[in-house]
Amino acid sequence: MPKGIEPVVAAQLRQSSRVLSATARCAGPIAAAARLLLEACRSGHRVLVFGNGGSAADAQHFAAELVGRFNRDRPALPALALTANTSDLTAIGNDLGFTEVFARQLQAHARPGDVAVAITTSGNSANVLKAAAAARRLGVAVIGMTGAGGGRLQKAADVCIRVPSSDVARIQEAHGAIIHIWCGLIEDRLFPDSPRAH
Repeated sequence: MPKGIEPVVAAQLRQSSRVLSATARCAGPIAAAARLLLEACRSGHRVLVFGNGGSAADAQHFAAELVGRFNRDRPALPALALTANTSDLTAIGNDLGFTEVFARQLQAHARPGDVAVAITTSGNSANVLKAAAAARRLGVAVIGMTGAGGGRLQKAADVCIRVPSSDVARIQEAHGAIIHIWCGLIEDRLFPDSPRAH
């Protein structure tokens, strides 16, 4: 007889809760990254976000919250998910190779003062690392979001948030929570007089 579903659900939720709670130990780098994002948004610079798979979805989620809104009715903020334009991705991937898909877009769109947010649960995705290196050459600060190991991205980033887990699903859940924290901080600090949207 298969095990009941409810205990599995409860165990997964408890595990997720433990990882989120442990991520509080990353408050220092999360806050340091928030300061970089705040400065970029305050001065009219762009936030450029990228990653693969679930991290691509996180990139699009973050950009959407900045361009649209999170909790406050306020002006749009300039943000771009480098994962969203299928023509760019497929043209660059076909002509130059998949490792170039984000770096090439940064060469087109990034300017000094912008911030790049590089998301990879392993910290070792080749196209994310190539983009982080390109960003640094362009004078763009790099925020890395990874799992516990940090991978090679931790040395390529100005600030790296290493979620204390090796489970991809748990890391991605924590990345989502961190993105929401940043969105709330940006709105509350830059638009304190804007009305609540919800």
